[in-house]
Amino acid sequence: MNFGFSEEQELLRAEVRKFLDQNCSLDEVRKIAEKPEGFDRHLWGRMAELGWVGLTFPEAYGGVGLGWVDLVVVLEETGRSLFPSPLISTVLAGTAIERAGSDAQKERHLPGLADGSVVGAFALVEDADSLDADGIALRGARDGDAVRLEGEKLFVPDAPDADLLVVAFRSGDAVDSISLGIVERGAPGLSIDLLPGMDETKPTGRVRFDGVTLQSDAILGPVGGAWPLVSHLIDCGATAVTAELVGTVEGLHALTVDYAKQRIQFDKPIGQFQGVKHPLASAFVDIESFKSLCYYAAWQLDEDPAVASLAASRAKAYASEAAPRFGVDAIQLHGGIGYTWEYDAHLYLKRAKWARPAFGDADHHLERIASLGGL
Repeated sequence: MNFGFSEEQELLRAEVRKFLDQNCSLDEVRKIAEKPEGFDRHLWGRMAELGWVGLTFPEAYGGVGLGWVDLVVVLEETGRSLFPSPLISTVLAGTAIERAGSDAQKERHLPGLADGSVVGAFALVEDADSLDADGIALRGARDGDAVRLEGEKLFVPDAPDADLLVVAFRSGDAVDSISLGIVERGAPGLSIDLLPGMDETKPTGRVRFDGVTLQSDAILGPVGGAWPLVSHLIDCGATAVTAELVGTVEGLHALTVDYAKQRIQFDKPIGQFQGVKHPLASAFVDIESFKSLCYYAAWQLDEDPAVASLAASRAKAYASEAAPRFGVDAIQLHGGIGYTWEYDAHLYLKRAKWARPAFGDADHHLERIASLGGL
């Protein structure tokens, strides 16, 4: 049995790598991060034209109809370049609509998400900072056939740039009485504020709902029955973030190895000293380990998404610990230059720090692994 990527997937990787090398150097990443939007609309549009934004969306709605393993190929390369884009957020919003939306909802929203003209976001986390069902307090109160939302969501990835939000809210007193709704930018009562963050290439926002009204055609699936889908979206988000971390840490590892070969101390490259080469070797083992876990999680999302939670949590738990740890080590291995603003190592560390809590930190996913394992 062949566990490697197909020829088509390797060609996809090569094309993504070529596109990013030509259009998004780290100097360009710094410039994009300083823009009010936090990403480049022109590059985003070109990515969409190439089919990468709608890679996992059905062909009937403007997508390519491929799977999560194919998306992982793209995300590894965007992570390696630290490419600022709302790709993960848009894919998650589209996944929610594709899995639970009516035909009318799919026809209305998926083509725009697939062609990049609409930026999506998934609003989940609140004050409780919990990814469990009991952490969702945003209440959807019945108002005839409609639902009125009162409350707020925090740390919503790409919310400041989003044209469409898929929002998780509480529909009843039962712990798992959770619903999903679609809120479009400009809805009365909706406000979005940019939150300060460590990684300027990953903008997050506070979303306030002051009597935002959702009509029945903006509710995804049955009212109160969306928690299994929310759990699936967490699996997808955790896997996607891990895939980007694979590329991010590989990029930082390559940068550090190259520096260790060139930096001379005591008439030798510092890479010859145990205090340098051993951390680099340990990091390589960590990267290969959570990379393999990520690939398996993506395969599970394609083949049997109902049981993908364990694989997704294993991958994210490992990556959430290993990536920031190597980020700190890499800065130290560079010495004084690693702490300077002009050098690129800190950009990778910031991305690793951003990714650590995204869709659950190591503690959350280790607890989830124990629970799924019956402990």
